[in-house]
Amino acid sequence: MSSSSAESVLASDFHMSYITAQELKCILHWFTGWSAAHRERFLQDLVMKAVPSKICSLLDSLEHLSMTDSAPNIFQCQLRLWNHWFENWTEDERNELLRQLEEIDPAFVAKFYQQVAGTAGKE
Repeated sequence: MSSSSAESVLASDFHMSYITAQELKCILHWFTGWSAAHRERFLQDLVMKAVPSKICSLLDSLEHLSMTDSAPNIFQCQLRLWNHWFENWTEDERNELLRQLEEIDPAFVAKFYQQVAGTAGKE
């Protein structure tokens, strides 16, 4: 079996629910409109989800909290939705997010993998 036919078989075996596909489309759309600072914040969140026991320290979590009486901004609302959706996704659906992000911004995904690899051996 050739490499391309093997890939098409693998792709056809993976079925994403309609709802998850729509959630993924939203995240990818948001991602394209985020500033560099927003993408960096999203990257940190993504890395913490990939290796939560190795990086998620109390100080890291506190760094992203803000004590204000104002309503959350659109980016904060988007991250809340992303967190909620991601928790319910399968491993294949999470990998699909990374695959599609790589199509949009290969450097972002490379940085993600680099940061995840940098956590190896840390407890």
